[in-house]
Amino acid sequence: MSATAESELSAAPGSPPPTAGRPDGPLTVLIPTYNEAENVRPLLAALQTALAGLPEARVLFVDDSSDGTDELILELAPTLSIEVGVLHREQPSGGLGGAVAAGLEAAETPWCVVMDADLQHPPELAPALVAEGERTGAQLVVGSRYRSGHRQEGFAGPVRSLISRTCTRLVRWTFPRTLAGMSDPMSGLFAVRRDLWESAELQPEGYKILLELAVRTKPRVVAELPYRFRPRHSGESKAGYAEGMRFLRHLTRLRLSGARGRMLAFAFIGASGMVPNLFVTWALVRTGAGYVVAAVLANQVALLWNFLLIDLVLFHHRRTGHWGWRLCRFAVLANADLIGRIPLLSLLVRDAHLGPVWATGVTLLAASAVRFVITDRALYQPAERRARPGEAVPETVPMEAP
Repeated sequence: MSATAESELSAAPGSPPPTAGRPDGPLTVLIPTYNEAENVRPLLAALQTALAGLPEARVLFVDDSSDGTDELILELAPTLSIEVGVLHREQPSGGLGGAVAAGLEAAETPWCVVMDADLQHPPELAPALVAEGERTGAQLVVGSRYRSGHRQEGFAGPVRSLISRTCTRLVRWTFPRTLAGMSDPMSGLFAVRRDLWESAELQPEGYKILLELAVRTKPRVVAELPYRFRPRHSGESKAGYAEGMRFLRHLTRLRLSGARGRMLAFAFIGASGMVPNLFVTWALVRTGAGYVVAAVLANQVALLWNFLLIDLVLFHHRRTGHWGWRLCRFAVLANADLIGRIPLLSLLVRDAHLGPVWATGVTLLAASAVRFVITDRALYQPAERRARPGEAVPETVPMEAP
């Protein structure tokens, strides 16, 4: 089940945080930074106010900067009344999403709030996000720009606003059930509970780590808090053409990450493997080879073709051991189905009077489903087997009045 909670919290910068919605337990405010030195002072000042009276709250920056952002944070930290840490990555990978994943791994609190460093996300909302998660039992609490009407003021012009709305509609269309209770799946402001991110097999790429979390973990309960998306305090957006391409690649990869998506991709790869298989079968039969011998030899060509696509594209994130060992196991599977395919092939040629090429095509289709199940569950088994809660259409739960 998924729950969606609504509230309006929009305190001005520097004002005391709302009295309603204070968390009971420890939390970490996780902030990925890339050359944000000009935003550090006002951000830390706002966080100090927002986290006042919360002794178990801490701030963790995951920094990929080259402008001394990490040094400035360490210089200011001793002057603050809140605990501040920096995780500087000399060799960053995965972009902003990779930084967030590294921060989640380093966080030691049951809740983690993720926000940007440019003050477009209200720092005073951090405690309320966690408190809403504690109140509703949600595993994921999203700060939504769209829940109570679209806020234009935070975007750098109507084009950027249009791009944001279009991308949001695209991801909701791509994952209609998983994101049914989430109005802003592209948000960079959210709180996530430890048991959710620890159970995730994250593969972050680019900016949209919330989308990665939601799709791969399918949280049972999701809550939302609307907020006003503010203008950037300083600096420029890191988004651009390259990030747009990363987003589309990431979206495609996520769509193929579920069992149905992987099965569809596996079917396409298998279908593409039929081309070299049938061509070699045709060529060998034309040269006088028997159809059984032709089927066996053509199968070796097709399995190599399929292995390259499956190993390099579909299951690249699950690869373990040497590639030669993976190829040997895949070859054993691909040739083992010949035990069932050859009798069927003979039956179709002798009794159904199909040509060898057409009969080979029929037997390949019959074997594809069995190949997928074994490949997905045995040859490229996930690092950890986890039971996923079933997908359900989310229901809306009203938020208590502050």
